[in-house]
Amino acid sequence: MKAIPSSVTQSLTTRSVIRCADNSGAKWLEVIAVKGFRGRRRMKPSCGVGSFVFCKVRSGNEKVRHQVLKAVIIRQTKEYRRSEGLRISFEDNAAVIISDKGEATGSIIKGPVAREAVQRFPTIGKIASIVV
Repeated sequence: MKAIPSSVTQSLTTRSVIRCADNSGAKWLEVIAVKGFRGRRRMKPSCGVGSFVFCKVRSGNEKVRHQVLKAVIIRQTKEYRRSEGLRISFEDNAAVIISDKGEATGSIIKGPVAREAVQRFPTIGKIASIVV
């Protein structure tokens, strides 16, 4: 996991329900924790594009339902600013389930993937159809 140069607005918090963009069997994920979050007392952990999160599968097939899995946020609706000055926003909030090694568990990713997520996790970019 590498650092990214852009300042991503952290718009998703714990208990946020997001779409699973790969074909691993899960459809909806609930963010339960953010890895590496440092905050003050009573502050809710927040995450954005390229963040490493722990998710609970809300709906999907019976093999993965109600499991806690690791995921990477690849899209968010709140706009964020890149270092060139360009502002990016997507239609939905989405994540990709990854393994312990940082590789995607699915074989395809539906929809576009943010460049910041691909810079941090290069194996996601190999199976992505569109990188924005």
